[in-house]
Amino acid sequence: MSALPPLPAAGAFGAGVLETLAGMPDPARAACADAFERDLSGVFDGRYAVAVNSGTAALHAALFAAGIRPGDEVLLPALTVVMTAAPVVQLGAIPVFVDSDPATLDVDYADAAAKVTARTRAIVPVHLWGRMGDPAALAAFSSRHGLAVVEDAAQAAGTSRAGIAAGTSGAAGCFSMKDGKILWSGEGGFVVTGDAHLAARARAFRGHWLTPPPGDRPQQQLAVNARLAEPLAALAHANLRRLPALLERRRAQNTYLLRALAGAPGLTPIRPATDETWNHYSPLLSIGLARPRAFAEHLAQRGVPNSTGTFHLIPCDTRPMFAGGTLPPCRGAAQILERTLAVVLTDRDDEAVLDRYAAAITHTSAEWSG
Repeated sequence: MSALPPLPAAGAFGAGVLETLAGMPDPARAACADAFERDLSGVFDGRYAVAVNSGTAALHAALFAAGIRPGDEVLLPALTVVMTAAPVVQLGAIPVFVDSDPATLDVDYADAAAKVTARTRAIVPVHLWGRMGDPAALAAFSSRHGLAVVEDAAQAAGTSRAGIAAGTSGAAGCFSMKDGKILWSGEGGFVVTGDAHLAARARAFRGHWLTPPPGDRPQQQLAVNARLAEPLAALAHANLRRLPALLERRRAQNTYLLRALAGAPGLTPIRPATDETWNHYSPLLSIGLARPRAFAEHLAQRGVPNSTGTFHLIPCDTRPMFAGGTLPPCRGAAQILERTLAVVLTDRDDEAVLDRYAAAITHTSAEWSG
């Protein structure tokens, strides 16, 4: 089996962070964050970029900037983590969970259409595991119902579909740089948008409205502190330069592990759509074994980190804070999560780590009785 490409050198980390630390304390300093935003803009074809301190903060800022207010309804897939829904609630809006299609992992647009009301203002598609839904279907749906599109592209840096990069098909795209993402800074996130007004409002919102959009006065309204700290911005900037190599390594890791699992009984790789350039965030396999969630949990106990076994991912509409409503449960999302093994990878996982994962998965699947 072919070897992985080398882990990209991280030599720029030390110098950049030390230079940043040497300039502290300086409450007004934002040179690293500004440079990071400029280069992000280049990566995203000239769109505005707003750096923040988490992917959750990116959604919070983007939804506010897109005009979401108390009492509004926002559609979002049940196939997501609670961090997607939290900013909606924090804005006083109402999350309305829609189902997903088990065959494609995309939003079930028939279910979404049935849940649109006069109060629905936006839809938040979620590119879980880096997989991107059909942008044409999303555009048609949002246009038909007059909805803003704010993408949760937290795991999808580097993914595109039909030539459209994740995070660029709607009003705004929101990314996370939590440790473990392909583009990481320990903690952090960013918003990308082609709308100058939305960018200005997101930028004001992340910093207590101290730098207001044109026509507003400083601190004219309440906002939050969600700025990206300068040392983390230095890390993010260094990793942005390494992003092509980091993407190449993740795709190679994914290919390596799936090849090693070719003979594992009851497991079938989940392939991207034919027009999708996937970042291969997580190796994905459909589990055709009895008690699939228990299988994933057992693998986690054997040292194979995965979404359902390690992080106990369940449909967001069944979380305690959202359960008990009048809408029926999203069964497609439940089916996807019940039967998907999504292995969690990091940059540092080399052939020895992947071989260990493959051996544990193959051995467990061969002996699994449920």
